[in-house]
Amino acid sequence: MGYEGQEFDDIAGVSPGFVEGLYRVYQATPDKVEPAWRAWFEGLETTASGPSWARANWPLKETDALTAALDPTQMAVEPKAAKPAPAAPAPVSSDAIAAAAGDAIRAQMLIRTYRVRGHLAANLDPLGLSQRELPADLTPEYHGFSGADLDRPVYLGGTLGLEKATIREVVEILRANYCGNVGLEYMHISDVEERRFLQERMEGKDKAIQFTPEGKKAILAKVIQGEQYEKFLGRKYVGTKRFGLDGGESMIPALEAVIKYGGQLGVREIVYGMAHRGRLNVLANVMAKPFRVIFHEFSGGSANPEDVGGSGDVKYHLGTSTDREFDGISVHMSLVPNPSHLETVDPIVLGKARATLAIRDDLEEMDQVLPVLIHGDAAFAGQGIVWETLGFQGIRGYASGGCIHFIINNQIGFTTSPQFARNSPYPSDVAKGVQAPIFHVNGDDPEAVTFACKMAIEYRQKFDRDVVIDMWCYRRFGHNEGDEPSFTQPLMYAKIRQHPPVSAIYGERLVSEGVIDGAWAEQSSQSFVDLLEEEFETAKGYKPNKADWFAGRWSGLNKPADSETARRAVESGIEKKLFDSLGRTLTTVPDDLVIHKTLGRILDAKREMFKTGQGFDWATGEALAYGSLVSEGFGVRLSGQDSGRGTFSQRHAVWVDQNDEHKYVPLGTVPHGRFEVLDSPLSEYGVLGFEYGYAMADPKTLVLWEAQFGDFANGAQIVMDQYIAAGEAKWLRANGLVMLLPHGYEGQGPEHSSARLERYLQLCAQDNIQVCNITTPANYFHVLRRQMLRPFRKPLIIMTPKSLLRHKMAVSSAEDFMGDSHFMRIKSDTNAPKAGDVKRLVLCSGKVAYDLIEARDAAGDKNTEIVRIEQLYPFPGEALTARLERMTNLDEVVWCQEEPKNNGAWSFVEPYIEQSLADAGTKPKRARYAGRAASASPATGLAKRHVAEQGALVADALGHSVRQEIRRQKKG
Repeated sequence: MGYEGQEFDDIAGVSPGFVEGLYRVYQATPDKVEPAWRAWFEGLETTASGPSWARANWPLKETDALTAALDPTQMAVEPKAAKPAPAAPAPVSSDAIAAAAGDAIRAQMLIRTYRVRGHLAANLDPLGLSQRELPADLTPEYHGFSGADLDRPVYLGGTLGLEKATIREVVEILRANYCGNVGLEYMHISDVEERRFLQERMEGKDKAIQFTPEGKKAILAKVIQGEQYEKFLGRKYVGTKRFGLDGGESMIPALEAVIKYGGQLGVREIVYGMAHRGRLNVLANVMAKPFRVIFHEFSGGSANPEDVGGSGDVKYHLGTSTDREFDGISVHMSLVPNPSHLETVDPIVLGKARATLAIRDDLEEMDQVLPVLIHGDAAFAGQGIVWETLGFQGIRGYASGGCIHFIINNQIGFTTSPQFARNSPYPSDVAKGVQAPIFHVNGDDPEAVTFACKMAIEYRQKFDRDVVIDMWCYRRFGHNEGDEPSFTQPLMYAKIRQHPPVSAIYGERLVSEGVIDGAWAEQSSQSFVDLLEEEFETAKGYKPNKADWFAGRWSGLNKPADSETARRAVESGIEKKLFDSLGRTLTTVPDDLVIHKTLGRILDAKREMFKTGQGFDWATGEALAYGSLVSEGFGVRLSGQDSGRGTFSQRHAVWVDQNDEHKYVPLGTVPHGRFEVLDSPLSEYGVLGFEYGYAMADPKTLVLWEAQFGDFANGAQIVMDQYIAAGEAKWLRANGLVMLLPHGYEGQGPEHSSARLERYLQLCAQDNIQVCNITTPANYFHVLRRQMLRPFRKPLIIMTPKSLLRHKMAVSSAEDFMGDSHFMRIKSDTNAPKAGDVKRLVLCSGKVAYDLIEARDAAGDKNTEIVRIEQLYPFPGEALTARLERMTNLDEVVWCQEEPKNNGAWSFVEPYIEQSLADAGTKPKRARYAGRAASASPATGLAKRHVAEQGALVADALGHSVRQEIRRQKKG
C-alpha cells in the first residue's frame, strides 16, 4: 500500500490507538518512524494546521505499506526539486493529531467498504423487482460520522484523487462511482496492480461514463437494430423459436465495442461461444452474417449445398465466421456451433483460442486472440463446466490470455426464479474463485454496458485474465417465443408488459441531452426495417455457394469421397535413418540431468531394443509415432491428468532432475514440428472439450486426450455425444481428436477395467468416428501416424492397454515400424494354423487375444485361429470376408470378449460378423458368444472371482471344459 492514496486496504484496519502511539514516537524522534508513516503524519499535521506541503517531499509510488513499514529500502521515492522552505506550521497537540488520524482511518474504512460492497447498492435491475436497500455499513453513521462530522474536512492523502474532503463529499463521490448503473466487484483480487487499474478508472469526481454525441448515436443505432431485428423475425416467422434477445439489446453495441477497442489493443481474432439466447441477433448484428442467409435458413433452407451432406441443425445452434473492420483494423471472428447443452461450448472456445494463438506464434503475449463467452444467468451459476473452464486461466498449456464472460442475466432460468436456482446474490459469484473482476450493469443503460465492455477488454489485454460482465436485463417473452411465462412468474411478466423497450428509454435520454431530435430514432428504425425487407425478398432466391469447412488452416484437407476411401490403408512406415535418430533421442540423457534410477533401467532396456531391433514395447512405439510426426512438421499435443509420466509409469515423456526438478522432454528436441505433453487439471469434461476445440482449429497437430482410466471419461460424455460423434453431421465441422482410454480386465474393479467401449460403438454411423482396440505397439504407432497422413480428419477412439504395456507377447520388431508398413485393421496371431486346417475361428479385440493364444497353445490346439479386430469401426467387413473365404473347413465362429455381454463390442459386431459369414458363404451362419454374463457392474472387484471368470470365458471360447477350468482356477 502506498500512502499517497492509491491503496488504503491495510490502514483501514489499523487501530487509532496504535497510530496515536506511533505519532508520539514521531514527535520525539521522527527518524525512528518508517518514512511512509512519517509522510502520513506530516500530511495529517498540515491538514489540521495549515496548507499541504509535506507530501510534496514524499511522493510514494505503488508501495505496499506493510512491506515498506518493515523495510524502508522498499520505498519508491522520487526526489523533488528544492523549494523554498515553507513557514513552519503552528504546533498541533498529539490529541488533535490522534483525533485527525482516527477520522482519516475511519474515512478510509468507509471508502474501502464502498470498494468491497458498493455494488450491493447499485441500480442494476431494470424492472425494479430486486430489493436492494442500502447496506448499513455504507452509511457514514456506521463508521462514526454524523451531524457536523459530515462537513468537517478529513485527510485522504490522495485517495479518490483528493488530498482532503468532507465525508459528505466522499460519500457523494463513492455512490456515484460504485452505486450507479455499474456495480464493480474487484476487491477479492489479490494483485494490487490489478485493483489499482480498476480503481483509477472507476474512482474520482470526474469518473462519470462519457461518450461523444456520435458515440451515443452509434450505441442507440445498434440497440435499435437489435430490437427491430427481433420484431422482424417475430412478424415474418410467427410461432417459430428464435430465443430472442428482447430485453437485452444493450449487448449488441457492447459486443461491438469489444471488437473496436480490442482491435486497437492488438486483438486480431475473436472466438465466440454462446447458447441460444440472442444468438441469431449476434450472428446478424455483431458478426454480420448476411440477413438473407439467416432468412433462408428460417425458411427451411440449408446453409450449405445439398451435396455436402450432414443432418444439419436448428438455426440457433449454428456458427459462422467473418471479418469486421473498425478504424482500419480488421478483426476475424468466429462463432463456434453449440448444442442445447448450454455451457458445453465454453472449453471448446478456449481450446480453439489456444490453438489459434499457437498458430499465430503468440503464446507469450497472448493478446492477438480473444475468447468471448456469452452465458445465461442460470447456466453460469448452475453448470459445473463453467468452473472447469474458469480454472484454465493461467494454467500452463491451457491459458488463452483471459476470456471475456458476458452474462445475459434475464433474472430467470427457463421457469426457475433466481432464489431457487442459486444461494448467492449473483450468478457470477463463482468467478470470484479465479479472482476475475465482475462488472454488474443495468441492461437498460446501453452506455453503461458498453463502458463495462470497454473496461473489460482493456483489463484483459493488460493482465491476460478473465473478466465478467453481468448484464441485468429481462426476457420479454418466455424461454422461447411459444412459451407462456405468466404461468410461473406472473408478477415479473406483468411488470415486463408495462416496461418500455431499451431503445425508448435510451432514446428519450438522448433527446433530453440534445444529442438527437424526436425523429432520429424513428428514421433510424425505419431505415433498418427497409433493409431487412430487401434482404427478406433476396433470401427467396438465395443459393449457397459452397461449404466453408475446408478453408484457411484446413485447406488441402477434404471429406472422404466414400466409405471405401475412409477405409483405405495409408503407408505410415518411416525410414531407418529417422528410426535410428529417434532411438538416440529417446535414450540419450543430457549431461546436466540426474534421472531417477528406475528411469535409468528403463532407458537401458530401450537401448537394447534399438540395438537388437526386437522387443519394442507400447510406450516406445508411441514415442516413435510422436517423434516421427514432429520431424515431418506436424505438431503433437498430448494432455491428461498423468500424461507426462503416464498413469502406469509407462510413458516417461518428461524426465525430472532428481536434484532440482528441472524438466527435460526428449521429443521436445526433435526439429520441424512441436511436441507438448501436459499434465492437465483434474477435469474430464472441461479438458476433453478444450482439446476438441484445439483440434477444431488446428488439423496439422495430432491432438490427444488421455483419460486416467477409461471409465473416468464418463464425466465428459456430453462432449462425446454432442461434438465428437455428431459435430461433422450437424455442423459440417471435421475434427481429428484422439481419445486414449485405458481399458482391460485385470481384476482391478469396476472403475479400473472398462472404458465403456459399447458407448462409443453405439455412437458409430456414417463413418463419423473411428474406434480401435489395438494389441501391438507397431499397430498403435501406425494408427497414430495414419491419423495425420490421410487427407481427412475423423475423431479416433482408442482402447489403450494396461497390462499389455509390459506384456511379453505385446511387442513389435524394428521392421514393423519401417518401410511400406501400415495400420492393420485385422490381425491373425503368429501361431495361426493354415487356413484349410482352421475349424474354429475365435474373433476378439484387445487384451483377451493373448489369453486365448496362450491357452490354445498350452492345449496343443492346431485347429483354432485367433483373429483380432483391431479396428471395430469402421468395421473391416471386407477384410474379414476375405479371410473367411480361405477357411474352407470352418465349423464354428466365436466372438470372445472380456466385458459383460451387455457391454463391450458383442452387440455391435454381431450383425457385421453375420454379414461377412454370408458374403463368404461359410458353413457357420452366425457367431457364438463367449464372455461374461450380462451385468449391472462392468467388472467384479474381487481378484479371485475375476480370475475364475476370465479362465471360464477363455475356455468357453476355445471349446474347453468350462467346469474343469473353474475347478482348476479354484485349486490354483
